[in-house]
Amino acid sequence: MASENWLNQDFYKVLGVSEGSSEADIKKAYRKLARKYHPDQNPGDAAAEKKFKEVSEAYDVLSDPKQKEEYDQIRKYGAAGFPGAGGAGFPGGFNMNFGGGAGGGAGINIEDLLGGMFGAGAGFGGAGASAGFPGGGFSQPAPKGQDISTSARISLKQAYEGAEVSVFLPGGSQTQVRLPRGVKDGQKIRARGKGQPGAGGAGDLIVTVRVDAHPVFEREGDNLLVKLPVTLQEAIQGGILEVPTLEGKTVKLRLAPGASNRKLRAKGRGFVTKQGTGDLLVQPEVQLPTDLTPQATEALETFLALAPQANPRADLLAQAGA
Repeated sequence: MASENWLNQDFYKVLGVSEGSSEADIKKAYRKLARKYHPDQNPGDAAAEKKFKEVSEAYDVLSDPKQKEEYDQIRKYGAAGFPGAGGAGFPGGFNMNFGGGAGGGAGINIEDLLGGMFGAGAGFGGAGASAGFPGGGFSQPAPKGQDISTSARISLKQAYEGAEVSVFLPGGSQTQVRLPRGVKDGQKIRARGKGQPGAGGAGDLIVTVRVDAHPVFEREGDNLLVKLPVTLQEAIQGGILEVPTLEGKTVKLRLAPGASNRKLRAKGRGFVTKQGTGDLLVQPEVQLPTDLTPQATEALETFLALAPQANPRADLLAQAGA
């Protein structure tokens, strides 16, 4: 559910774009501002950190088609979400006058209305009342407070391990939210009871998670992928490879001779989610030697003469023209 605080926030202005801007323009504006105000670029600068949170929240809403539609609807029609809403939020300006006398315009006296429906004494708290208002027989539950939205930016390692993070709320205050292990980029986490207060209890806080890229690891579904450099000798002869993990440890995997084009797999070393546990996938990448000495170049030429290389692209070219 959209936050009522969206009424007071101009996300288009925050990103410096117009309402008719394309998705690409919105993304471009966000990336420019995110780089400018990122905490890593402004260590210890509270104002920059707050601005970064505002920019992230604006992009989270405007980049999500459903949230953007809700936000545009609220900006156009107000919190009621109806064109021409009036009085108690009914379409067309219908009013209910809860006073004892005649209301303004087309007001209706609620006690007269209930009296006509349920008989005399069916008003608020009257003797013999049966309408269920104070002293009556049926009542509406007190409304909960509004849900509100925010965002959290975390590292891939935090997504892997789960983390408790501090997020900004509309108005500038902060609260702590626990993110589960295996949370994905773009996933929405609901923190119960951390939204706007209400007579029937507080609403919820909806947190959109953004996961930063990692210099070594990538996510593939629930699997963790690492591209591992191997030497020409290891690619030809095979060997035992030491592979890093996100826990800060290493695992050892065997590379078969000539199998450098195949992914290796460490079972159960991927992301843990409710759907299951992924694996660590290792993609060997052959690093060819450079700056060969004259002797090495001569030896390589001798090797190639003794072991002619077939065209590895022959099948691919034939299939492409089929």
